[in-house]
Amino acid sequence: MKFVDEAIIHVQAGAGGNGCASFRREKFIPFGGPDGGDGGNGGSVWMAADEGLNTLVDFRHQRHFKAQRGQGGMGSQMYGKGGEDTVIRVPVGTVITNVDTDEVIGDLTAHGQRLLVAQGGKGGLGNIHFKSSVNRAPRQFTNGTPGEERDLKLELRLLADVGLLGFPNAGKSTFIRAVSAATPRVADYPFTTLHPSLGVVRLGADQSFVIADIPGLIEGAADGAGLGIQFLRHVSRTSLLLHLVDIAPVDDTDPVAQVRAIEEELAKFNPELLERPRWLVLNKADALPEDERSKVAEDIVRRLDWQAPWFLVSALARDNTLTVCQAVQRFFEEQREAAAEPPASGNP
Repeated sequence: MKFVDEAIIHVQAGAGGNGCASFRREKFIPFGGPDGGDGGNGGSVWMAADEGLNTLVDFRHQRHFKAQRGQGGMGSQMYGKGGEDTVIRVPVGTVITNVDTDEVIGDLTAHGQRLLVAQGGKGGLGNIHFKSSVNRAPRQFTNGTPGEERDLKLELRLLADVGLLGFPNAGKSTFIRAVSAATPRVADYPFTTLHPSLGVVRLGADQSFVIADIPGLIEGAADGAGLGIQFLRHVSRTSLLLHLVDIAPVDDTDPVAQVRAIEEELAKFNPELLERPRWLVLNKADALPEDERSKVAEDIVRRLDWQAPWFLVSALARDNTLTVCQAVQRFFEEQREAAAEPPASGNP
């Protein structure tokens, strides 16, 4: 199935049913009076997160969603039936934005979570509500109100613990293949992943985390170049970033310059991303003679003045990839332990 992470749809809630103007007409009851019932409320449009979905591709074929109209009121004080709601299933991690106002309506981050995106109209009042001591035969009634109608933008942001940063051909897809059961496409020529994919890294019982192989980044991505914001959108939810760098690029590009270029794109898109924990993973060590690998890696780290953890790996040979995963697992365990600790008391 083709991965689609953005769609625009139109939703329309059902209108409320009209109230009824009716009078009681029964034998032996000459002054029956008004008995018109109210109209039913219109159905609303809801969105529900479904973990069984992983793409917005269905919205390429259906873009309009409409809830049922409420039934009109009837005589004998019979109220109209309310319209049925329409529930739109979307993947977990979907952000819903009002196209006209650019306002984020909601963010569905858990399976089964529901969000009201268009409220149904209220049913009109029947003439039974307008009777009084001076108006014993009212003919007034009200129509139902229209349901809400709007255009919505759906954005799918992957829910992953770890996101892989890096230029195209840095080896991200090969790395995620080496550490998980995910099988993104790889090639032996300069090639970038076109669609994000998730992999679960399992190190033991109750020891696992989700890693996202995200499309490669190029300069100008924050301004829409290449896959642009489609890439950066998926980084926003991750707790830890692994910055993969080709230690021996075939075009003699400086790895330090590549790291700086990606940092600039992160800063343009969202400066907070630079404050997120980010580790350096120098990949493709197998492309260098064994006696030169450490020297080249240390030179890159020195020129970057890198203070965070860093690793020298070969994703293709699966050399040192387990060490990276074990360090990531310890990182999350320490985070959980810190979150579980009670806050320090302010009393001496």
